[in-house]
Amino acid sequence: CHLSAGDRLRAEVASGSPLGESLKATMAAGQLVSNDIILKLLKNAMRAAGPEGAAKGFLIDGFPRELGQAETFEGTVAPCDFVLYFECSEEVMEQRLLKRGETSGRSDGNADSIRKRFKTFLDVSMPVIDHYEAKGKARKVSAEQSPEEVFAEVEK
Repeated sequence: CHLSAGDRLRAEVASGSPLGESLKATMAAGQLVSNDIILKLLKNAMRAAGPEGAAKGFLIDGFPRELGQAETFEGTVAPCDFVLYFECSEEVMEQRLLKRGETSGRSDGNADSIRKRFKTFLDVSMPVIDHYEAKGKARKVSAEQSPEEVFAEVEK
């Protein structure tokens, strides 16, 4: 079952709730949402996927973003079998994200927010990849290829 951490966050923002308004400001600044909030949203989505055991597992897109999230998730929700890491240069990612921003309507689809997100990724998220790589649980795929080639690599 595929879950997107970002989709969960954007849905909360779109709801117009006070939490959504707070999340909107955090995301526009290129900052990470607190562990408690993202874990709550993911747990709710996992429960909504059906009774326990109904899904063979979950592919959670965009999570964990920091080591504390990974540790808390594994300690309170479920162990992680592996992380799937798509390697891509900053230049290619920026071009792709700017193109997506032209049609997505996302508030973080501008060059300034994208560059802040790159820095946050290097400072905060890359240690997650290093952590799982040290445990033999990181699967890296080059994402500089066409979508079809990336998909074929993921299926291996």
